[in-house]
Amino acid sequence: MSKREQSKRELPPIPEPLPVPAVDSHTHLDACGAENAAEVAAMADRAERAGIARMVTVADDLAAARWAAQASTWDSRIFAAVAIHPTRTKDFGEDEKSEVERLVQEDRVVAVGETGLDYYWDYSPPAAQQEAFRWHIDLAKRVGKPLMIHDRDAHEDVLRILDEEGAPDTVIFHCFSGDTGMARRCVQAGWVLSFAGTVTFRNARELHEVAKLVPAEQFLVETDAPYLTPHPFRGRPGEPYCAAYTVRGLAELRKQPVEEVAAAASANADRVFRLRTVTAG
Repeated sequence: MSKREQSKRELPPIPEPLPVPAVDSHTHLDACGAENAAEVAAMADRAERAGIARMVTVADDLAAARWAAQASTWDSRIFAAVAIHPTRTKDFGEDEKSEVERLVQEDRVVAVGETGLDYYWDYSPPAAQQEAFRWHIDLAKRVGKPLMIHDRDAHEDVLRILDEEGAPDTVIFHCFSGDTGMARRCVQAGWVLSFAGTVTFRNARELHEVAKLVPAEQFLVETDAPYLTPHPFRGRPGEPYCAAYTVRGLAELRKQPVEEVAAAASANADRVFRLRTVTAG
């Protein structure tokens, strides 16, 4: 099945719009099936119908980084983040570094990401991942943009390397997957935890507790679309509009009105990514 065919398979229904617009802080519009400006606009239109007014499309390899940077200029609702995903760092050389560094300085690229460590998949050796992670940390500090972290089964090494290198001013844990102890360490450090559809999964009890303890100014909402589609549509491909389901699930966990959670997610995205200062494409 092609990427495009998969992206159109059994998409969840578009929910009722949120009472306050929110931001999808991490999605992959290319993996959702978008290839051109018209398809990006159509996805943004569907998201807007659900109350997801803006989104950050994120790269995981060099081709995706080029595409994300370009796509962010097609529509004022789209922003980009670029980096090389840890599972793709086996062959991360000077040419790749030079290209990422060039792309990350474009106006509508608002973060260095996603980078970090992934010990679940065996695609790149841990040593190569760690070296690339350190390089991306330095890049984020040099360009003054947030560091967007992918952390899968690598919590202690991620925290250790951040400590050794010195974290950038703004650190985002994309699709946070740690326990409450790790969450408290991150919150104390001033870092931001981003919640994907996993926070709505019925068996994600530890993550439910994390969602309750994070201060209102230190969380984001994301889809990671087309992956991690929220309950009750787990296992289906998603799009940015699915962030509205996650906002409602997070509000239920935190026992807050939906409009408060949506407003916090939007305000935090504005602050973290400095979205209001980004020039038009």
